[in-house]
Amino acid sequence: MGDNWTTIESDPGVFTELMTEMGVQGVQMEELYALDSESLHAISPVYGLIFLFKWRSEQDNRPAVSEADYLGKVFFAKQVITNACATQAILSVLLNRPDIQLGAELTNLKDFTADFPPEYKGLAISNSESIRRAHNSFSPPQPIVPEESRLADKDDEVYHFISYVPVDGALYELDGLKPGPIRLCEATEDNWLEKVGPFIQSRIERYAQSEIRFNLMAVIRNRSDVIAEELASLEDRRAALLSTSEEGDQMQVDGKGSETPQDLASIENEIVRVQEGLHQEAAKKKRWHDENVRRKTNYVPFIFHFLKLLAEKGQLKPIIERAKTMPAKERQ
Repeated sequence: MGDNWTTIESDPGVFTELMTEMGVQGVQMEELYALDSESLHAISPVYGLIFLFKWRSEQDNRPAVSEADYLGKVFFAKQVITNACATQAILSVLLNRPDIQLGAELTNLKDFTADFPPEYKGLAISNSESIRRAHNSFSPPQPIVPEESRLADKDDEVYHFISYVPVDGALYELDGLKPGPIRLCEATEDNWLEKVGPFIQSRIERYAQSEIRFNLMAVIRNRSDVIAEELASLEDRRAALLSTSEEGDQMQVDGKGSETPQDLASIENEIVRVQEGLHQEAAKKKRWHDENVRRKTNYVPFIFHFLKLLAEKGQLKPIIERAKTMPAKERQ
């Protein structure tokens, strides 16, 4: 089986770069703070949802779909290795949506494992060097060797990722720790976002008295691409209106009805708004990139040499002594 997999941070910037490193194109992850249809449709198209919660052992009486009923329709893999649930939840969305550009590696994985039972699909994922390498690229630098051999005990906090995705006319919950997919209800591409909310809310309410730490992210189409297409459409309409104005006539634009030069100011305002959205998206992607660089950077050598330099100049000991005498609030 593959080498150790590390835990990774539940963050849209991390997950977006992880998908890119696995070869996926045209998608990103977006964090959600509400489950209302307006919030969800604002970032459409939404390919699937990934939910993070504090895992606890409990009995789930919901029946899983039998392998004979979903094999060949739903990509479902058992989680067979520790700490892989984040990447496995992402793959549960990606490999169940034919409208996503998977890239060569994931396309080959999906085709190769199409007829595998869920345990073998999980083994294929865990033994994929490219997927493991992409996942572990977000491993934080470890200045101290972790206790890898220590097993989690009852006091440890264990978090788990699961996916919600529409497939073949139904909404599924995909959890690699379950024996199979959980079929939640009938759903279509047009209504699954309205139907998924109550199921997630119900899960949150089960833990509400003892746990408030949850995270919900959506796998969506790359927002820069969506906004750029909207901008291009607006610019085409503006060009058509300017042409109409020069000719002194009305014209049909995009089959949406007759537009006149009086609409030009409104379109100009929309163009400004969309351009601002494009700039904001670019700034967000740059912030994500910078944060990921910091996550992957090992600052320990710098700190060590800095402290060594202070010691050589006789400045380290006075700093330590001053710190000892500082009030606790000032040391924080």
